[in-house]
Amino acid sequence: MNVKQLHILLADDDTDDCLFFKDALEGIPISRELIAVHDGEQLMQFLNTATNRLPDILFLDLNIPRKNGFECLSEIKQNKKLNTIPVVIFSTSFEKEVVNKLYKKGAKYFFRKPAEFLQFKNIILHVLTLLIQENISRPAKGNFVLTVEKSLII
Repeated sequence: MNVKQLHILLADDDTDDCLFFKDALEGIPISRELIAVHDGEQLMQFLNTATNRLPDILFLDLNIPRKNGFECLSEIKQNKKLNTIPVVIFSTSFEKEVVNKLYKKGAKYFFRKPAEFLQFKNIILHVLTLLIQENISRPAKGNFVLTVEKSLII
């Protein structure tokens, strides 16, 4: 895959999951830079004070402390400087009502965190591939939720 370097921002309070995410990226053939923040206030401070380039994509855990994923997504989508950043929400749970709200608030994709490393890696690669192919267009609601089955591309 021949693409520019992607600037990826990860917002997740679980340090083990952050390492899991970093390890998953290591095996993906896409040039990237990963920055991680560990709570919602840190995330918003990072985005609001970014003087250089904004991230190309934000992977946002729904259940982060100090400001949850819903609050952060709302702030991002209401801010003209930030609202074009594709936000991919992930969570360990899946509730249809929550997913519908996330779509309405402007998230680009949602996926449930898989327990298996290879499945996690496949979903991340799938999201990044979609981002590169589609650039910033938003999927139809039927393609909003990414599943392990939809991402079996490795």
